[in-house]
This record gives sequence, structure tokens and C-alpha cells, in this order.
Amino acid sequence: MQQQPDPVDAIIGQWARVRPDLDTTAMEVFGRITRLSRAMADRIEKAYRPYGISRGEFDVLATLRRSGEPYTLSPRQLSATLMLTTGGMTGRLDKLERAGLLRRSPDPNDRRGLQVTLTEEGLRLIDEAVGAGLAEQTDALSGLDAQQAGQLAGLLRELLRSTVE
Repeated sequence: MQQQPDPVDAIIGQWARVRPDLDTTAMEVFGRITRLSRAMADRIEKAYRPYGISRGEFDVLATLRRSGEPYTLSPRQLSATLMLTTGGMTGRLDKLERAGLLRRSPDPNDRRGLQVTLTEEGLRLIDEAVGAGLAEQTDALSGLDAQQAGQLAGLLRELLRSTVE
């Protein structure tokens, strides 16, 4: 089956004309990963918009949800998981708390610490929003069959592992 060219093919073709000595394999892979990442970020951001949250706010709520009952973590644990500065985390927590999606309370085990907990409304919202985001991702994968999607996931896992270790 003949594959349809994409914008990355045009870029690779231009490099081949002006610098035929270059091996552009890495550019083909990472150019597509970058474009795909941007396109999916936009699609997912739109999926979360009806819930009144951004991708960053989704990440906070999802991290609390994934932690399991009682859906409580410290701001430090959230910051570490999401690789955010404490200042960046504070802004997100402020907005989500004002919206009634989480609450902050003193940590009973640490007089100086705080706990962040999903509210019932936050739990309801994140459960709906995660479904909407997954629907967008599933739709984006619809051009691949299950075997291809699994193969792609495996290849990306190996690439990620070899890149960040």
C-alpha cells in the first residue's frame, strides 16, 4: 500500500536536495512526533474546555484521582509528579479550589504541611473529562488497527526509555 506524503516528507525532500549527505531518519521520526504532539495537545485541550479546565488543571485532578481513595496528596507530591515548581502548582491549586474541585486542609501528620483532596464535584468532573480526552485519543488512533497501535506504543516506549535513561 502506497503511503500518502505528509509535511515532514516535504521537509526531508528539501534537505535531500540541498544536503544529500545527511541521514535524516531521526528528523523524520522526531518531526512527526513533534507535529503529532502539538496536534493532540490542541485536540485534548478542546475536549477539556467544556469542563472549564485546561490540560494543566486536568493533570492535577487526574493525579489526585489516580492516587486512589481518599484522593489526597501533598502539594509537594503533586509538584514532583507533575514536574512543576511550587509557584506553578500554587496557581493551579488556587484556581481549582475556587472552582470547588479540590480543597486544601492541614496535614494531620505534619503541622507545617497541607493536603490537597478532590471534592465530590472534582471527582465527578475528572471522571467525565478523562473519558472525553480518551475519546479524542482513541479517535486519533482509529487509522491504525489494534496490532499497529500496540506496535507503535511498544516502539515509543523503547524510544522513550532509551532517551531519558
